Amino acid sequence: MERKVWERLQRAWGKLVGHTAQPVNRSALSNRYYVTSAPSPQNALDIFRGEWSSKLPPPLDGCQAGHMELFQDGRITWLVSEVGDLHGRHILELGPLEGAHSYMLERAGAASIVAVESNTHAYLRCLIVKELLNMQRVRFLCGDCVEYLKSVDCPQFDIGVASGVLYHMVNPVELIALLAQRCQTHIFLWTHYYDDKWAKSKGFQKRFPVTERGHYAGFAYTLVRQYYDDETLRSLSFCGGSRPFSNWMYRGEILACLEHFGFGKIKINFDDYDHPNGPAFAVLASRR
Repeated sequence: MERKVWERLQRAWGKLVGHTAQPVNRSALSNRYYVTSAPSPQNALDIFRGEWSSKLPPPLDGCQAGHMELFQDGRITWLVSEVGDLHGRHILELGPLEGAHSYMLERAGAASIVAVESNTHAYLRCLIVKELLNMQRVRFLCGDCVEYLKSVDCPQFDIGVASGVLYHMVNPVELIALLAQRCQTHIFLWTHYYDDKWAKSKGFQKRFPVTERGHYAGFAYTLVRQYYDDETLRSLSFCGGSRPFSNWMYRGEILACLEHFGFGKIKINFDDYDHPNGPAFAVLASRR
């Protein structure tokens, strides 16, 4: 009797506001945040179903998550081979996404990894991965990496790692300068960069409509603005910057910037001018 009265009231209200109200499914409302099956890794992964980028490593490689092999990333393997033994070294990682590189660095022996992630859903996915893979020496922080680097709470590190971060920044020069202040021996970057010939050949001039010159801490630079398209911004798996645009640097200026701030010993790998998202390379810069 009570339910019928409730449904009549809903229909009456619906007529008043110009539509027919549907009866509330109380069972669905009460269970929408609950799992009714036995605990499993997949239950945790399904909290962010459709958002995962990474395929998990064994023994979780049978779980449904993403498809990218970030837990076996050759870029990090190369970094470790060049830097040498990570035991006793403290690493700052920017933009961990889902903790794949954090996991690789821990397995390579790093004493500690502090990983700063500003995307809240990516941060929570990192915590899920940390639990599922029993990561012990990684601390994930939720916040903006630039503000962290500027803060008094940011300590000194041996190595800075920023894979897929620089080209999402509004001021990438500032990021390099701040990393140079906080990292003692090495900075590792994997990033896209702007190239005039590439943009012209792809018809991407409208995607990069603004070029600006500037100076930061004695370094003169050129930035080229790119806007994320609407489809990218709407995607559940979007993992770009916090603004609707970012500024890309020219390849030569990235290297010159690292040298200007004291990291002029350069090694380059994964040089991919034909990358589908734009020219890209990996840079390991060491302090002279």
